Amino acid sequence: MPRIEDLQLFIHAADRGGLSAAARELDMAPAAASAALKRLEGVLQARLFVRSTRSLRLTAEGERYLAYARQILQAVEEGAASVARDAQEVGGELNLSMPSDLGRNVLLPWLDAFQAQHPMVRFRIRISDRLADLYRQPVDIAIRYGEPEDSTMVALPLMPDNRRVLCASPAYLKRHGRPQALVDLQHHNCLRYVLGDTVHDRWIFHRNGSIETMTVQGDRICDDADLVRRWAVAGKGLAYKSALDIRADLKSGKLVALLPELDGEPAPLNLVCAHRLMLSPSVTALRTFLQESLKEPAN
Repeated sequence: MPRIEDLQLFIHAADRGGLSAAARELDMAPAAASAALKRLEGVLQARLFVRSTRSLRLTAEGERYLAYARQILQAVEEGAASVARDAQEVGGELNLSMPSDLGRNVLLPWLDAFQAQHPMVRFRIRISDRLADLYRQPVDIAIRYGEPEDSTMVALPLMPDNRRVLCASPAYLKRHGRPQALVDLQHHNCLRYVLGDTVHDRWIFHRNGSIETMTVQGDRICDDADLVRRWAVAGKGLAYKSALDIRADLKSGKLVALLPELDGEPAPLNLVCAHRLMLSPSVTALRTFLQESLKEPAN
């Protein structure tokens, strides 16, 4: 495959009628220019110029290849200009990954509002509680709870003080009573979901700087945390959910927070990407928009 700099030298030499003039224009040493031309001829297995001590003229093969070389160089320059524009503008396609409950019930309306402000942005969205592989899958950024396990990832905080909340519906509590202590969870139907490949059945709480845990049981497990929230609202059991996921349900009274003397497990919300070069103006604008939206109370 020809090098771009070799193509540039070939085109300039053809336009200027001499290798020395092309080398001066490209700020190359004469020996480097001669080596570039020989390298290109070696790749093509063709003689491009007839050279003498006084002149340089294209061969028939050189005449034919010159048009293709110009097209290649033009395409490369246009591609670079396009990338440069993308690096300056809020626009283009964003491939997003997000958790199921948060994505469907909180983020999607906000993404609609963001797109209304920035109509040049296009979204491709993956909604799943299984973590997207940002190196292997076509995902630009992920919106995730918790810090990334891979320390090479870039994590920008969206809601760093978010925590999980133990909750249930008023109907469930009327039938089964309200737990008064953490140990009482052993006697309740606890609705669990899968995080990664593991059932989230070890519920962690904080009290005055110490950690208290309870391994819970129940008759329902799902790999979609949105369904767990729906089960809780429907009165099927206790749930241990991100406060952000259920804040509208808490405000409306569909769910009730339990054991307020305990602090729930931290569940900071972050925007995660594989490299800082992924932080385009579109990503930066989206992060700012989401931070502002997260400050607003739930409807």
